[in-house]
Amino acid sequence: MDIQMKRGLLDVCVLAAIKNEDSYGYKIIKDLKPCIELSESTLYTILKRLESAGMLTVRTAEHGGRLRKYYRITDAGRRRIEDFKDDWTQILTIYRFVTKEENSYE
Repeated sequence: MDIQMKRGLLDVCVLAAIKNEDSYGYKIIKDLKPCIELSESTLYTILKRLESAGMLTVRTAEHGGRLRKYYRITDAGRRRIEDFKDDWTQILTIYRFVTKEENSYE
């Protein structure tokens, strides 16, 4: 798979994992596991990229005596998910064209 396409898919997966509630690294990895496996290093690279792009915000809170970073999706992140849905419709149309069986050359 093209690296740019894969990067975009991973970004949207992470955004979708936090779209309904704030979350933290380990939980995001756990929530994504049925869809895709991510290493911690890959996830944190994605989270930093999304934060820099304004698609999520970060806050630190104490949990069990330790500091934990919680991530929250922004309006820009929600728009990215919606843009992805629009893009995916186009990708599916292209996929169907590329993979359609040719019945005849009429």
